[in-house]
Amino acid sequence: MTCDATACMTDFSLKGKSVWVAGHRGMVGAALLRRLAREDCRVLTVDRGGLDLRRQADVERWVVGQKPDVVIVAAATVGGIHANNAYPATFLYDNLTIETNVIEAAHRARVLKLLFLGSSCIYPREAEQPIREESLLTGPLEPTNEWYAVAKIAGIKLCQAYRRQYGCDYISAMPTNLYGPGDNYHPENSHVAAALIARFHQAVQESRETVTIWGSGKPRREFMHVDDLADALVFLLENYSDEAHINVGTGGDVTIRELAELIAGISGWRGRLTFDTARPDGTPRKLIDGSRLQALGWRPSISLRDGFADTYRWYAANITAVRR
Repeated sequence: MTCDATACMTDFSLKGKSVWVAGHRGMVGAALLRRLAREDCRVLTVDRGGLDLRRQADVERWVVGQKPDVVIVAAATVGGIHANNAYPATFLYDNLTIETNVIEAAHRARVLKLLFLGSSCIYPREAEQPIREESLLTGPLEPTNEWYAVAKIAGIKLCQAYRRQYGCDYISAMPTNLYGPGDNYHPENSHVAAALIARFHQAVQESRETVTIWGSGKPRREFMHVDDLADALVFLLENYSDEAHINVGTGGDVTIRELAELIAGISGWRGRLTFDTARPDGTPRKLIDGSRLQALGWRPSISLRDGFADTYRWYAANITAVRR
């Protein structure tokens, strides 16, 4: 079920409320903490050592005890193409368990509002571009990330089901590809943006003449700075209430080659690019349609060049901590 974007607008204030950011140590969670610091609300957090989100009884006990008014489900097991292929059981089990436990605990504790964070990989591999929300479940998924995608689709459906059966004000947001401070820069398990930043920084430090890019460089991807996403999520909490999930994107995309050239220029590297075509490309193109969110009145503010320049500076300044 969908509705006209403006008809789904609501007036929900975060003022004076307690907001639990589940997954606050991740890239998105940390960005949410930065954004929520500008709101008149109390932010609740708990790290993995204090609460394992895969343990249902522990999650329910913690949520009932803390009594948050709002829950943002940003916790997830994430990774790039290699990680999705190598650890399918981990990606499916962890993400299904985390979202199920948190959503059910929120219902039991009578949380006022919950926002579930999905991923644009939920859409079919061959979805018409730009991808509209209605494309969900209309075709086969991209095989290289289907385990993660299936779990995220289940999370959307859980929010819809709790809304239908119990009247819960649970919403879902589907961000495009993200980058920014706090990303995973692991050489094998990271997403493409973080992998390229790390690769070019290393090339500069070691004066390398060539840098190898996984795949052909031809796939097109949309990239959003994580601080833009955090701003959009706060906007949605306060202004959106509907069963339909909603896309969060920038409206533009680039090829992987173009992104590599952009980051190379930012880093100051002046060598030659090569492409490892034995590595999978993944989905040929993934650009989401963010017109519903724009109709509500929100737009991104960080340009691709400014965002990657900011992220590269952050990485260079924090590389010792990142590599621990």
